[in-house]
Amino acid sequence: MPATRTLLLPLVRAALAGTSVLTLVTAAYAQEAQQEDTASNGDSTALETLVVNGGSGGVITADGYVGISSATGAKVDTPFLETPQSISTVTEQQLKDRNPQTLLETFAYTPGTRVGAFGFDPRFDSFTVRGFDVTYTGVFRDNLRQPGASSSVFKNEPYGLEGVSILRGPSSALYGASGAGGLFNLITKRPTEVPLHELQLQYGTDNRYQGQFDFSGPVNETDPFYYRLTGLLRDSDTEQVSVPDVRAYIAPAFTWKPDEDTRLTVLGEYSRTKTGGTAAYYNDPVTGEVTDIFAGNPDFNDSVQKQARLAYEFEHRLNETFTFRQNARISTLNTDTDWAFAYAPNAIDPTLLDSSAGTFDERLTAFVLDNQMVAEFDTGALDHTLLAGIDYTKLRFRSLDGRGVSPPLDTNNPEQGRPVSSIDFDTRTVQDQWQFGTYLQDQIRYDAWTLTGGVRHDWVSTETSTTDLATDTSNVVSQNDKEFSGRIGLTYEFDFGLAPYISYSTAFAPNAGLNKETNQPFKPTESEQEEIGIKYLMPNSNTLITAALFNIDQTNSLYYEVVDLPSGPENIQVQRGKVRSRGFELEANTSLDNGLSLVASYTYTDAKILQGSADTTGNYVSSVPRHMASVWAYYTLPEDGPGYGLGFGAGARFLGSSYGNDQNTTRNSSRVLFDAAAHYDFAAIDKKYEGLRLQVNATNLFDRREPVCSAGFCYRDQGRTVIGSLRYNW
Repeated sequence: MPATRTLLLPLVRAALAGTSVLTLVTAAYAQEAQQEDTASNGDSTALETLVVNGGSGGVITADGYVGISSATGAKVDTPFLETPQSISTVTEQQLKDRNPQTLLETFAYTPGTRVGAFGFDPRFDSFTVRGFDVTYTGVFRDNLRQPGASSSVFKNEPYGLEGVSILRGPSSALYGASGAGGLFNLITKRPTEVPLHELQLQYGTDNRYQGQFDFSGPVNETDPFYYRLTGLLRDSDTEQVSVPDVRAYIAPAFTWKPDEDTRLTVLGEYSRTKTGGTAAYYNDPVTGEVTDIFAGNPDFNDSVQKQARLAYEFEHRLNETFTFRQNARISTLNTDTDWAFAYAPNAIDPTLLDSSAGTFDERLTAFVLDNQMVAEFDTGALDHTLLAGIDYTKLRFRSLDGRGVSPPLDTNNPEQGRPVSSIDFDTRTVQDQWQFGTYLQDQIRYDAWTLTGGVRHDWVSTETSTTDLATDTSNVVSQNDKEFSGRIGLTYEFDFGLAPYISYSTAFAPNAGLNKETNQPFKPTESEQEEIGIKYLMPNSNTLITAALFNIDQTNSLYYEVVDLPSGPENIQVQRGKVRSRGFELEANTSLDNGLSLVASYTYTDAKILQGSADTTGNYVSSVPRHMASVWAYYTLPEDGPGYGLGFGAGARFLGSSYGNDQNTTRNSSRVLFDAAAHYDFAAIDKKYEGLRLQVNATNLFDRREPVCSAGFCYRDQGRTVIGSLRYNW
């Protein structure tokens, strides 16, 4: 295997100067770099061949575990050292080593990210960063907003990703609707110029069977067409009765590159996922503690979600100064769900638990368009990268909802099914939302200084219609919002790789959906942040260390709380007045020549409710630990030593104690969760087995299933999962 070599920042800039989607580092470049190493170090170090992805989709340039550059922080390929905001990556190599099965597992080792606040729940990818929920406002796909509303949250398959870029803090200056915590930019797998073929079989805990494939390369030897086709089939139970994890996923992609100045990439996806309408455990209303009793009804607990995306990314360099880009995506989602929920002991027989039931059919359609013009020019000693853009989002959300009752749950036989009579829809909600935004950003470089300034203005129109189907009466509420947002930051790069920075940024996020308690649309959420930090790309070592101090103030925050509705208690979204989060983050990523790769982080978060209800004002936000830390290390034994072919990894995730509700009357205990992995490459036996690998990954290795409470409702941590994978690449 060729040894890796750290790419110094000037070389990265040179590699990113082209506009092609997939530009391979040339042999001449590699030879030149090798000669440089020989001259400076006295030995010959081979340069790892990297695939450099241009464009504005946010694609990551990385070396092993170390992300070096992305368009996520600026919508223009920018080295992380020049981005005046905290940014992290989950690289393709990390995904291969950790083999995450969910989006939450993908983020588990990134600083500031709180996953598992709702325990085991395969229905949603719900998580927070820096103390703020980003489920609806912080998930982006290829630098375009991925909207969500109510239970209509797009499911994201980790196998369809080639990486994730995480920009922490308010970022509306470029992205419009986004939350205070930041945004998670999921990078879809794209066509490659080098042929790629992969087949994989998996078997794991809870009768998990999965087959998947990934094919890519030129369509033929002469035409500038490239393709990629990724897919999987999964059939699996889970640790919860009547909650399957079944998925079919297919993602075709196509790139046309007629010349070095023009590129068109089309990205498609379709998936069908079946799981349960609820996965919650029954909470004892007397003790307030979570039990081991499934709160749902196995006979009435189906949820099927179908979703599709079709997107394109077009780029054309007009001349040496101007480049035009247009990115667009239309996405649809349909969720059909039956659910039941046991909420209190029966008044006559306490061994029976009264249960409510419901059914809903939700449809979400979103269209997102982003037009960009980039100008690169000089004014005297100043180098400019000027970005001007106009984007547009159209969202339509429709929900049919019906409520009824489920036969009582027998605590002596909690897994017994109970037939439920047909439930008719009784309400219909239709919401249309339009967002139009214009933005301008300039990255001004002078010597070692980089000044990044951006401003944006958004206009948002929301119309919500609620109809009582029994009386055929409707209530229509219209809301118009507009707001300026901005960012300014300053970075200085020392010759030895250290880059301190300071920045100020704001965010503005309209909220889709309806407040079920008030039957009114949610108000927009606004936030602002001050941040200072340092980034250090160690010379002659593929290691990046970052640290950041931040202060965020947010108004009209969205959170989940258990509320007594006419149909019974329900965990719904509510809005608060003002929340403040202050903290510190430290992260280190490295991939060394000796086969060791490592990610480590520590986060301190102080998230308080400054303005809320009478019993929450001044308290801490529930389920946000003050202290979080994690470390993951993976080591592959060298080819010239004993044990060649073997590799193994281990990780630990520490979650400090937190409050279980916003009243701060209950606490979640601290805990440490351990993960592990190992692989064997059969090429070590014989070269004819080249590309064949066996890998085993274990999550929550010691099967800790502690209670975890958020917004007053309690769940349990997901138990141990072990998955074996047999992969063949050629």
